[in-house]
Amino acid sequence: MTPVQIAYLAVIFIFVAGAALGVMRAFAPRPTKARLEQVAADASPKEGAADQWSQTIVNMSGPLAHLSLPSEGWEKSILRTRFMHAGCGVRSVPMIYFALKTLLALVLPGFFLIYAGLGDLEPGTNTVMAAVVVLSALGYYLPNFVLARMIALRQRELFESFPDAIDLMTVCIEAGLGLDAAMVRVGEEMRLRSKTLADELHLVSLELRAGRTREQALRNLGLRTGVEEIEALVSMLIQADRFGTSIAASLRVHSDTLRTTRRLRAEEAAAKIALKLLFPLIFCIFPSLMLVLLGPAVINIYRVLLPTMAG
Repeated sequence: MTPVQIAYLAVIFIFVAGAALGVMRAFAPRPTKARLEQVAADASPKEGAADQWSQTIVNMSGPLAHLSLPSEGWEKSILRTRFMHAGCGVRSVPMIYFALKTLLALVLPGFFLIYAGLGDLEPGTNTVMAAVVVLSALGYYLPNFVLARMIALRQRELFESFPDAIDLMTVCIEAGLGLDAAMVRVGEEMRLRSKTLADELHLVSLELRAGRTREQALRNLGLRTGVEEIEALVSMLIQADRFGTSIAASLRVHSDTLRTTRRLRAEEAAAKIALKLLFPLIFCIFPSLMLVLLGPAVINIYRVLLPTMAG
């Protein structure tokens, strides 16, 4: 074995030994802490085990998260708002997010270096440095793409379910319920259709019970979701409540507008299908089709016609 391979094997041994030591220290039983948790436990054993696992993951993520965590002011930045839009309201989620950014930025280049060392590859110094930089950047920004995907899926679910919720709210208000009671009822009925929207309406009802004004609770709803249509509904409800106009009529008009917008978006997506299918047809299906149709003819020309012309 070459000295480079021996060095890579030593690095792997140190990495595995350190990871095993960290796992042992994280999952090692602590009698005092276990007895205190047993005395103060109020939840079921299953919930206690889940909380213990989540707390263990958060404790393991702390040292890694501090390497990429902004020093100050990030709690009020746009990143905190993006966590809210993705539905990640737990305080430990940012810690895990930044820990993943650090871990992926270190692990991906490490795997490349180990593979290059054990695979007898001989890349140049510039190639190695470029690969390390690219893999580090990819690992660092990969959680950003995952977070953006989570936000898009959640906002799409909210947008598609919101017209039905507004219709139910209109029926409840016309039946004699107030706006607060109608939100509670709609949240209960929409849980089977969209759990995300039901949870958001439940949070609104909890804020109202906690003493917040209706305007503050509705504005927080628009801030948590980040959907333009919901923010427009919030503004409309605030104005209707402030000027004393009919809330049921306003909800009916807004519901018709949302349904029209949803239909237009569906038609736009359907119109894009032809353009999206063009590139797979050109690069995947047409070459195979031409190979099947022209392949036998080309073989016959090569075997019969070319020797005859040469003779």
